[in-house]
Amino acid sequence: MYISSLQNPKIKNIVALRKASKRKKQNLFIIDGLREIKVALDYGFNLIDIFRCPEISNENPGFFKQEINTVSSEVFKKIAYADNPNGWLAIAEPRYNNLNDIKIKDKFLGLVLELVEKPGNLGAIIRTSYAAGLDAVIINESQTDLYNPNVIKASSGHVFSSMVIIASKEECLEYFKANKIEVYTTSIKASKSYEQVNWQKPSVIVLGSEAFGLSNYWLKNSNHNIIIPMQNGIDSLNVSVSAGIVVYEAKRQRNLD
Repeated sequence: MYISSLQNPKIKNIVALRKASKRKKQNLFIIDGLREIKVALDYGFNLIDIFRCPEISNENPGFFKQEINTVSSEVFKKIAYADNPNGWLAIAEPRYNNLNDIKIKDKFLGLVLELVEKPGNLGAIIRTSYAAGLDAVIINESQTDLYNPNVIKASSGHVFSSMVIIASKEECLEYFKANKIEVYTTSIKASKSYEQVNWQKPSVIVLGSEAFGLSNYWLKNSNHNIIIPMQNGIDSLNVSVSAGIVVYEAKRQRNLD
């Protein structure tokens, strides 16, 4: 099908899906970019519709098994979320993993994110976690839609991975206790540096939002409270930067074994 009209019902609906409320109501989301679409397929996501603009992209990958809608450049620029779109867009059905989807290993290492508000930060943390080979990224009380286009882009599509979990604080704590996983919370009031921790045991690192930090629930129920030392005048780091620092120290120590 070739689409050149901005009034086409499919096109008007894609524009509507930019709003989280519409995505939730229709149980659909937008994937903007060929690489991200390929990652979603690799993780087994169901694509409802695919759109390509030949004026922007001359790529013709052979991994699609369904009809591809061809659209004009005017139409594609209307539906694309990215400032510099690469000519591919898809509509997909969301999938949400829970704690039962985690595969526990002897040296489990995961992250819990509480109240992370910014889609770019959430996506960047997922990307770092995938790169580091973490077992799980567990999201508590998310303040952003998991399939926000900025989360997808910043995560390089790895938000589609089975390691990304949605669970409540209470569910997480029960799960960690049952599986003998040490809980490390990050706080500016802690006395022990993240470098002084022995990261050899099965562990999970809990990070809060930049605006509010961690809830008392996690601070009271953790096994260890740690800090990333900083110069005077700075009381916090970007949450995605903090995640990268602590995660890679844990991985560094484990690689010394």
